[in-house]
Amino acid sequence: MSSQAKKVYRIHNWKDYNKALTKRGSITFWFSQDAINKWHTSDPSKKNGRPRIYSDDAILCALLIRIVYGLPLRAVQGFLTSLIDLLKLTILIPSYTQVSRRAKALEKILKRLNRKCVRHIVFDSTGLKVYGEGEWKVRKHGKSKRRTWRKIHLGMNPDSGEIIVSELTENGCGSGDSEIGKRLLNQVSKGVEKIWGDGAYDDIEFRRIGKNKGAKVIVPPPRNAILRDEQDAATKERNDYIKEIVGLGADEEARALWKKLVCYHIRSHAETTMYRIKQLTGNTLRSRLIETQRTEACVKCMIVNKMTEIGMPKSSWSLAA
Repeated sequence: MSSQAKKVYRIHNWKDYNKALTKRGSITFWFSQDAINKWHTSDPSKKNGRPRIYSDDAILCALLIRIVYGLPLRAVQGFLTSLIDLLKLTILIPSYTQVSRRAKALEKILKRLNRKCVRHIVFDSTGLKVYGEGEWKVRKHGKSKRRTWRKIHLGMNPDSGEIIVSELTENGCGSGDSEIGKRLLNQVSKGVEKIWGDGAYDDIEFRRIGKNKGAKVIVPPPRNAILRDEQDAATKERNDYIKEIVGLGADEEARALWKKLVCYHIRSHAETTMYRIKQLTGNTLRSRLIETQRTEACVKCMIVNKMTEIGMPKSSWSLAA
């Protein structure tokens, strides 16, 4: 067989995946009896003032519709009202101000996106735009001080494509990827076998948390890394990585070969997930307060998980015919 044979990327379940892509655009709505029963709160707030009417599920429903269809909050109120009228239901619809106000407290409720036990997890981060000028204006005249970003950190399961944990931080908050990664890793249940991350996660404490969960932490050491005193399993594992790279030649080709040997390419699944978040839900955050931005980021991840659940491609590289 010729070594010059061209490789192509083939999707093996195209028929099913095509149906899943079509289904993502469906506007079929229904309210189960359980959802109707939980729409109005049964546990009024103990704080002073007017008691709550709507449950967290009702507020979450409004936020999901807002992000999926890219609607302003006022339009979400009208959208839900028309749905209730068409379905002839007797439930009330929260006003846009209530949705905005209640969204601040939902971030804690949505913190854990997926409670399934996972064998593999990949960590990564990316930026989301909050407000500022359009891309044309920035290219033409440069950016201004009002151009602001937030950073979303997540851990995803490369086997299923689901997002397991996530956190949104302010731009320039002072916490690096490894610091946020440690917080996210503490939320993951034990039983993880392998953890991937790029060089930003080369932190000994991050490695130790992973080892305490029984996992192999695949994070490449920096190019100028030196051996450390082997105090624990995490330090030994990092030292082994450095020795392996040196043994392969200690150059860029050696690092590339080492990454192939440890299946470092699995980390690209996280980058694909970041791209899907931006493509399916937009690369901006509509909310202005950091509390509601964190809730919005969690809802974005929930939407991507739901899209993943509907159907994903099964594909592989193969030689062209």
